[in-house]
Amino acid sequence: MKRVIWLVMDSFGIGNANDAEKFGDVGADTLGNISKKYPLKIPNMSSLGLLKAYELNNKKALHVEKGGAALDDAFWGVLKEASAGKDTLSGHWEMAGVVMDVNMRYFEEKTPVFPESMIEEIKNLSGIKDILGNRHAGGIEITESLGSKHIDSGYPIFYTSADSVLQIAAHEKHFGLEKLYKLCEIAREVSNKYNIGRVIARPFDGENGDFQRTNNRRDYALRPSGKSILEIMSEHKKDVIGIGKIHDIFGGAGITKKVKAYKLDGLMNATLDEMKKLQNEGIIYTNFVDFDMEWGHRRDTLGYAKGLEYFDIRLKEVIDNLKDEDFLIITADHGCDPTFEGSDHTRENVPVFGMLKGRELKEIGVRETFADIANSIASFLKLPKTEVGESFL
Repeated sequence: MKRVIWLVMDSFGIGNANDAEKFGDVGADTLGNISKKYPLKIPNMSSLGLLKAYELNNKKALHVEKGGAALDDAFWGVLKEASAGKDTLSGHWEMAGVVMDVNMRYFEEKTPVFPESMIEEIKNLSGIKDILGNRHAGGIEITESLGSKHIDSGYPIFYTSADSVLQIAAHEKHFGLEKLYKLCEIAREVSNKYNIGRVIARPFDGENGDFQRTNNRRDYALRPSGKSILEIMSEHKKDVIGIGKIHDIFGGAGITKKVKAYKLDGLMNATLDEMKKLQNEGIIYTNFVDFDMEWGHRRDTLGYAKGLEYFDIRLKEVIDNLKDEDFLIITADHGCDPTFEGSDHTRENVPVFGMLKGRELKEIGVRETFADIANSIASFLKLPKTEVGESFL
């Protein structure tokens, strides 16, 4: 029985993208710059080849505390992104075999950011009288600055970022969680014609300026523009288990089981639990969003460093629970260097490393597209290839 355990460390870039200048990201290096500030202890990722992948990408060694000996069936390499983006959708879709071929709508840093025609249609269909915000912002900042006004007026908070995204924040008690979800569903339908990648519900609670975002976030994404490896797997009666925000990223396409989980410990616990349950050929696909949402965007370098060390500790449990022929893949969807200017994602190459029990792969080189993951999975499970990518098996 063949199983794929696919772990995405959201925003875990390793620098040196050839086209970083186009994105204003020259010098961005999420792993490298964190390690300069804080000595990292990541022995389990090191034993799977992460440090060798970093050296392959940057032509220099990463100075971290040495870990255990390399595992015999480990592999490592580097992925370049072929899609013209540095966001969640383009990264995940491409690694699943779909290079984004639609021109996503991004918004300049001006106020208001969203077209008046789009806002008016959302208002008319939803019955809301007005909105707040309508600008570029971080979720914490705009909630703190407009939360009280939102409660007093009943108007939801609209904002965006460097991604192709419309985020809508509202108070769970005063506005209502189901009302927020319904508003986002309407906004998703309206925003399709504007090629906006995701609408995100951002509920929060608290009173008198002491607001906190809750775990009831929900993403409403476009469906991939092509057939992903997830859809190919589900068509061939393989189990496709999406943990965390994976189901939302793909608009549910190809996912046979959605598992909700939050925070690094919860996501890792869910992954280990599904590894114990999965008795058929299939895939367990987990996005570890905290690296991006909690530490990357907030430019919290120490938090990111501690998160990496915690992930590394828990990774030993994953390795110990692998069965014969299990294919463990660890990678990232883009960068988000917490030492870099601004608060947005950074265009970087990403590592791909892991192990295939019983097979000696070692270095797989610098790959030209994230989609090589998809076709490596297809090759492993003897399934039809996706349109893009080549297997590294």
